[in-house]
Amino acid sequence: MSHCEPNCLPFLTKNQLLKNPATTLITDNMTTDTLTQWFMNRGLNPEIAEMIGILSAFIVLIFLALFANYLAKAFIARVIHPLIHKTAIEWDDLLIEKRVIVRFSHIVPAVIIHIYAGTIFANYPEIVANFGVIVNTYLVVIVLFIIDGVLNFLRAVWESGPVGKSYPAKSFTQAAKLVINMIGIIFILSAVLGKSPLVFFSGLGAITAILLLIFKDAILGLVAGFQLSVNNMVMVGDWIEMPARGADGDVIDVSLTTVKVQNWDKTVTTIPTYALISDSFKNWRGMSESGGRRIKRSIFLDMRTMKFADETLLERFKRIRILRPYLERKLDDIQKYNADVGEDLNELINGRRLTNVGTFRAYCVAYLRNHPKIHQKGMTLLVRQLSASEKGLPIEIYCFTNDTAWVNYEDIQGDIFDHLFSILPEFGLSVFQAPSGADLEKVGASLHLKD
Repeated sequence: MSHCEPNCLPFLTKNQLLKNPATTLITDNMTTDTLTQWFMNRGLNPEIAEMIGILSAFIVLIFLALFANYLAKAFIARVIHPLIHKTAIEWDDLLIEKRVIVRFSHIVPAVIIHIYAGTIFANYPEIVANFGVIVNTYLVVIVLFIIDGVLNFLRAVWESGPVGKSYPAKSFTQAAKLVINMIGIIFILSAVLGKSPLVFFSGLGAITAILLLIFKDAILGLVAGFQLSVNNMVMVGDWIEMPARGADGDVIDVSLTTVKVQNWDKTVTTIPTYALISDSFKNWRGMSESGGRRIKRSIFLDMRTMKFADETLLERFKRIRILRPYLERKLDDIQKYNADVGEDLNELINGRRLTNVGTFRAYCVAYLRNHPKIHQKGMTLLVRQLSASEKGLPIEIYCFTNDTAWVNYEDIQGDIFDHLFSILPEFGLSVFQAPSGADLEKVGASLHLKD
């Protein structure tokens, strides 16, 4: 290696390589001088013979490097990987899945070229120097490649644990890769240009403003990623709503710069990570973790059908099983009140009486209290009367189902309101409905008949 220039890698010498007689014989007999002489003996012009000799030596060196790489990969695949599979622990299998160990095999070709380039091209120091630059650059790239695999492995180990599901590490590994690759680019430039890395690091401050502009999203995303993780604001699998960004669905990916949301129509919305910090959004995770999903819907009653409950209605109400406890308690209170008043009860206004609307509200509460799919403990359950409007009197059902799955929730909600709408005539009530074209046709037809 006496011909090696400063750009050559100094960390290995030929004597440090394991001695292989076959390899030594090839390299000792495949120098450029030997090959050039061999081609000249075949009658070629010395210049052409020299050119072909250099090309042949180059091919031999590349072949040796590729063959060594093949042997290294075969050794890893047939010896190291089976040993890893046989261990009792599971996380080491991720070394194989993330191809961490295989990436180390790419160092072998660089070692072969570094050791034998000086022997094969003994009389061409400029070629040896160029090989040194190539090897140095290649090694930096391979080291970055290996670090990338190690970071992927560490992320997979973290996310395979119980904590990793709540705090994914993708944004952090991407930030680490960004910093490491920037440093790697400086070392590559150092190897190619023959300058000390300190020269580039010292000039890094001058281009900081440009880097901040280029990597603005990455820097903002890194800060936002820390905030999202520390505050446990968003994780993969959460259902979030962000109308300003057109997002309404499940979070499928949280990275350094973006959060991907798969909407319910199977489209994917990509949101900048920092937007989740600067803008507002709704996260439905609390609903999923609570085990209850809210029903909040109103039935609009036609106010013309509201009335006091006469004896006929009361007899009908008493036949409804789940209303009996309410009726017994309420009628007893009304009877006591009316007895204390002592007025003429023939006038309806002089005493208290049940109404069909109030009894219907009591029925709704009783029905929900006995429904097997409604959350009965720890969550609000009420039926309330809202302000009347031109659309009628709203009776709002407010409760929580004990099944948070969307399809099941819609089925439960639909069954409840199917029943409540159908039971209205039993209370002498009807829903408010704006006149339709068919209604206007009937009115027009009746007026025509009268004419």
